Amino acid sequence: MGQEPFARSCTLAVVGAGPAGLAAALAAANEGIATVLIGPAATGASDSRTSALFQGAIRMLEALGVWPAIRLEAAPIAAIRIIDDTGRLLRAPDALFRAAEIGSEPFGWNIPNRVLTAALEAAAARQPGLTRCMALVRDVVLADDAVVLTLEDGADIRTQLAAAADGRHSRLRAAAGIKTVAWQHPQTAIVCNFKHSRPHQGVSTELHRPAGPLTTVPLPGNASSLVWAETPREAGRLMALCPDDFRGEIDARLQGLLGEITEASRPSQFPLSGLTASRFAARRVVLIGEAGHVVPPIGAQGLNLGLRDAATLADVLQEPGAAEDAGHPRLLAAYDRRRRLDVASRSFAVELLNRTLISPFLPAQALRGLGIAALNTIIPLRHRVMREGMAPERGLPRLMRANPAKAGQTP
Repeated sequence: MGQEPFARSCTLAVVGAGPAGLAAALAAANEGIATVLIGPAATGASDSRTSALFQGAIRMLEALGVWPAIRLEAAPIAAIRIIDDTGRLLRAPDALFRAAEIGSEPFGWNIPNRVLTAALEAAAARQPGLTRCMALVRDVVLADDAVVLTLEDGADIRTQLAAAADGRHSRLRAAAGIKTVAWQHPQTAIVCNFKHSRPHQGVSTELHRPAGPLTTVPLPGNASSLVWAETPREAGRLMALCPDDFRGEIDARLQGLLGEITEASRPSQFPLSGLTASRFAARRVVLIGEAGHVVPPIGAQGLNLGLRDAATLADVLQEPGAAEDAGHPRLLAAYDRRRRLDVASRSFAVELLNRTLISPFLPAQALRGLGIAALNTIIPLRHRVMREGMAPERGLPRLMRANPAKAGQTP
């Protein structure tokens, strides 16, 4: 693979080089698809964000040869604890879900985004059949038989199929005429990493609070990542604090759960919002990652969904007829069908949890409490929800299965 000269025509062009786009390009090239990956490399040296990836995503990283470069900087998530810290009259019971209840593997691993992206970029550099182009796309023309992408340097790439992995404001999605529904939450997420004196023992903890969840996720050693949902006003106050005072605020919210907070990285913030596309494929364009769906960072669904997009695309590109025309309407329909239910169900679950948590209405609070109580007491339901929360029980892409079938084989 090389930077120049790059392919002038290809079977698949992936636009966007975040983790989901990188994974989509690698997965396709790994299946023998002539692929071009377009977009500048992420500059995330100072990015302290992390992603909790479930086991299916880890199996995909193993299959793509990138997991060994990530493993030592990732931490296993052996259990998930939910604590009601709302202080309300109707208090949900605490719950602890251990991965060992449903198998020997952890639920997943928490990985620094910069580590994940760097490992995927390195794999892209050595992947046969994958051409890397660092330019931006300047113009998009959708023809009956191809997509023509004009780059900022004036070069054209002609492709049978284009994958839009260019984010929530996707230019490729707009060119394909795919509409979206977007919404805002009255919340802001604060994220950082911090060190603590007490071992986390591989337990991720969600403190359910009136403004939204405060979640700690294990990192290697006595360290964790933090995703803290607050009202915009309170988030602004917290972001303005000096480092010592901000660390003290974390200490106060966790109430000794992880011992003393000894160090915290500089926090960043972003408003919570959601987005879903009306369809996930049209006019020789398929949507990958946030081009097709944006969910709040609750339940670790965001990037896991994006990686399932990537693995599903690799499956579809192995279906009969894909070798002749990767952008055929039948293949686009297959991709849309396979992604629709998964994305809709995850988005609905995240929205329901968040809205029942921040709602001031007693029926909504009671619904959340009864739901958690049911998961504590009805073991078959508990185990089913634990498995389904990590991945759909049916239709998991081949790259994400424990024992992957051969291409074209029905699961």
